[in-house]
Amino acid sequence: MVFRFLLLSDEAEDFKREIQIDGDATFFDLHKAIVKSVDYKEGEMTSFFLCSDDWEKEQEITLVEMDTSSDEDSFTMDASVLSDFLEDERQKLMYVFDYLTERAFFMELREIITGKDMDEAVCTKSLGNPPTQFLDFDTAVTSSISLDTGESFYGDESYDMNELDAEGFDGLDDVQLPGDEEYL
Repeated sequence: MVFRFLLLSDEAEDFKREIQIDGDATFFDLHKAIVKSVDYKEGEMTSFFLCSDDWEKEQEITLVEMDTSSDEDSFTMDASVLSDFLEDERQKLMYVFDYLTERAFFMELREIITGKDMDEAVCTKSLGNPPTQFLDFDTAVTSSISLDTGESFYGDESYDMNELDAEGFDGLDDVQLPGDEEYL
């Protein structure tokens, strides 16, 4: 049987990839097909997540063995066959390609084609440019941090930002903390 996957990105609206792969292939084979289809650098930490219909991460399949607790099953891409994990069309997956910022492709198993086999994975549709593989970490951090000082700052609608003026800190220079005797 052949699986046909659709890949989308929340970062690039015009980006789409369709990959067809044999159901007896491994997640590692799918990983290699994705990396090739978007021209990303190989050898980076990646993971697949089987997801619920609401895109909640459920089962992780990692590129390399991770130290996890013995209570959890651990699956690696090279030892995990697609058909052992995927049975239904419309199954949702995430392919995390940037661990540092948890950026991912959203995937859906669009079709299961029975009675056919494939020797290797093929990218059958390629539209748009993929997002860059890595974000500059400083840029990612500063663009994702914002201070909302609106009406509900700290949950108090009557909070006034002007209450944090210098007068509220008068007298702090005169406070002596234990152990400060040597600095006086």
